[in-house]
Amino acid sequence: MAAAPTTPAPPPPPPTYPWPLTGVETTDPVHRTALAVKIENSVESRPQSGLNGADMVWEEVVEGGITRFVAVYHSTLPPEIGPIRSVRPMDAAIAAPLRGLFAFSGGQRPFVDAVAGAGMQVVSHDGGAGGFYRSEDRYAPHNVYADPADFLAQADPAHSADPIEQFRMAGSADQPSVPAIGTPAVLVDLKLSGVSRPNWTWDAAQAAWLRAEGTTPASQADGQQLKATNVVVLRVDVVNTRYTDPAGNPVPETDMVGGGEALVATGGHTLPATWSKASEGDRVVLTNAQGAPILLAPGTTWVELVPRTTGAVTVR
Repeated sequence: MAAAPTTPAPPPPPPTYPWPLTGVETTDPVHRTALAVKIENSVESRPQSGLNGADMVWEEVVEGGITRFVAVYHSTLPPEIGPIRSVRPMDAAIAAPLRGLFAFSGGQRPFVDAVAGAGMQVVSHDGGAGGFYRSEDRYAPHNVYADPADFLAQADPAHSADPIEQFRMAGSADQPSVPAIGTPAVLVDLKLSGVSRPNWTWDAAQAAWLRAEGTTPASQADGQQLKATNVVVLRVDVVNTRYTDPAGNPVPETDMVGGGEALVATGGHTLPATWSKASEGDRVVLTNAQGAPILLAPGTTWVELVPRTTGAVTVR
C-alpha cells in the first residue's frame, strides 16, 4: 500500500528587524541615514505638516518663550514636512548622536557651524541646498517646506549609515519599564514658558498620548491630532547666550550635557527618572530610582525640554 503524500511544512516567517529609533519591528528594513529637521511651532506655523511621521520630536524653548521642534525622520517619510525654520544653539547636542543630516532654514553662523562641528551634514536653505520650497498657502517666513526624501538623497558617504538607537527600546509592546513599575496617569501638563503650555492626554483606544496646546488639540495639516507612544520630559538648564534675534531678544540655550530629573510617560503610566548625557555626541540615558535603564515602548517618542527653574510638570 502506497504511503500517503506528506504535506510540506509551511515556510518560516520572514525575519523581522527593529527600526533603531522606534523599536518597531519590520520585515523590510530600509537602510538610510537619519534626518533631523527644524520645525516651527509659533501660532502662525500651525498646523504643521509631517510631525506624526517623525520617529522622534524634541521640543525646545527659544526666544520670547515660544518653542520649536527638532523632528527626526527615519522609518517613515511623510510626503511633506514644515514649516522649516532656523537652527538654534542646542540643536547640535540634540542631533549629534544621530550622525546624520540636519536640515533648516536660516540661523546665525555660530549655530550653523556647531551643527557641522558635531558631525552632522548640514542641509541649509540659505546655504543653497536642494529640496526646499515655499508654499503658496502660507506667508514668509512660515512657508518653507520640503519632501524629506529630497533631503536624504543629498546624504554624502560619511552620513549615509543607519542611526544607532537613541533611547533603550523594549523588545515588544509588553516589555517597557514604565507600565510595569510606574503610576497610572491620564495627563502630563507642561509649562515650558509663560506662553507655551503643551499637555499630553492618554488615549487608551489609540494606545497613545495626544498633544494639545493649552486647551486646543494640536493637529497637523491633515487633521490628525499629534500623538506619541512615549513622552520623555527632561528638566534642563536654560541660559541666555550673547546672541540676539532680529527683534533684540536674547537667544536662549538649553544645556544638554549633564543630567537631572526626568519623567517618562508610556502606556498610560508615568515614572520619575534621571537623565544623563556625558558629552555632546553621547546619547541621553534614562534610569530609574534603582539606577536601572528604562525601556521605552516600541513607537514614536517626543522629548520635552522643560526649564528646570521656570518650567513646571504636573501629572494627573
